[in-house]
Parts: sequence; C-alpha cells; structure tokens
Amino acid sequence: MAYEDIKKAWQERKIEKKEDYETALDNFKIIFAYNSGVIENPEITYHNTREIFKNGKVINFTGDLRTIYEIENQKKCYDFLIQKIVAREPITPELIREIHKKLTAGTYDQNRWEKGERPGEYKKHDSVVGDGQGDMPEEVPNDMVQLCEEIAEIPDKGENILKTAAYLHCKFENIHPFADGNGRVGRTLMNYYLMIHNYPPLVVANETKDLYYGALMIYDKTGE
Repeated sequence: MAYEDIKKAWQERKIEKKEDYETALDNFKIIFAYNSGVIENPEITYHNTREIFKNGKVINFTGDLRTIYEIENQKKCYDFLIQKIVAREPITPELIREIHKKLTAGTYDQNRWEKGERPGEYKKHDSVVGDGQGDMPEEVPNDMVQLCEEIAEIPDKGENILKTAAYLHCKFENIHPFADGNGRVGRTLMNYYLMIHNYPPLVVANETKDLYYGALMIYDKTGE
C-alpha cells in the first residue's frame, strides 16, 4: 500500500485521544521499536521487543543487558511521548534532550561516562559521523535552537509535512548533537513530527538500512 493510501486511511480514523493512538499504534510501536533498535544493535530481536512491550519482561535472556535496556527505553519513550502527541506539543531542544534521556538511559558505556557524557545532555567531545564529524560540541546548543525554530516556521500543510519530517531527521543527524543514540532519537523525532501533524508514522526497516544510511550520507555531502 502506498504512503498516500495509508495517510488517507489514518486521517479517516480521526485519531485524537490517547486511546485512539493506543489502538492505532498497537502493533506499529513494536515493529518500529524493533527496527529502530536492530539497525544499530543486531542482538535485538522482534520476540524480545514484543515481550517487553506486551509483558514488561523477557524470560531466559542471556545476552548483553544493554540490549534489554535499549528495548525497555523504546517503550518508556513511547509512553512518555504519547500524551505529548495528543497535545500536539511542538519540537523544542528541551523535548529532544528528554527523548534522548529516555532512549539512552543505562546504555552509555564506561568510556563515554568517564569522558563526562550523559544521557539527555549534548555531547562534550567531538565525534566522527560517516564522512563528516557533525557539529563541534560548542556549536550544538545554538544549532539545535535554530533547527527547532526553522521546523516551526515551515508551513505545516500538504506535501511539506512529509518533506519536513525527512529534513528534520537528516539535519538532526548532520548536527549529531549527542555522544550516542542520535539515530534512535532522529527516527523518533521524524515520527513525532508526522503524528503531531496527523500523518501516519514510518518504519525504517532493517532490511533497507543501506538505502537509509545512503540517503543520510547524501544529505551530509549535498545538504539535500
């Protein structure tokens, strides 16, 4: 089914209340969390993701605990954002930092921790991203304010919405404001923007990650 058809079906449902979103996103939230996680962590499985979302636990898990934290964090972030989506709260630097804090709690390794990096805080050290380096740490706060202001000023109608969501994700990854977790935050922001404008959210499938990363690299090189 084409995205335009999905959008039409989504908007015809008149999703407005928290209960409406819970029904509409019942399966999607698990599929999104799984794919958004496994793109970066191959230990994440659909089964474990579903167990955590449905039952709050995984039985007989023997892998890296960070994997469980990452899945749990996806659920906590979803629960945190759902009411904000209902209220159509705009994207702000404060919201972005809180999303990052939710998604990366308990996942920063010792090396990052010793360097002073923390979930929910902008990076304190430079980092290499693909063919670029992202922003220098001192540039991040101002650039994040500018990005949020720019997004708020783009007319939110017609095809602008889908294009703006894609631009938001690409520009956010280009800035690379955090020491870790930028991809998970960027994909979440993209869907948050879509849903507060009554557009259905998207899944970046693990099977298409090469195309996905390729598109981000093209933006890094060309700005388009």
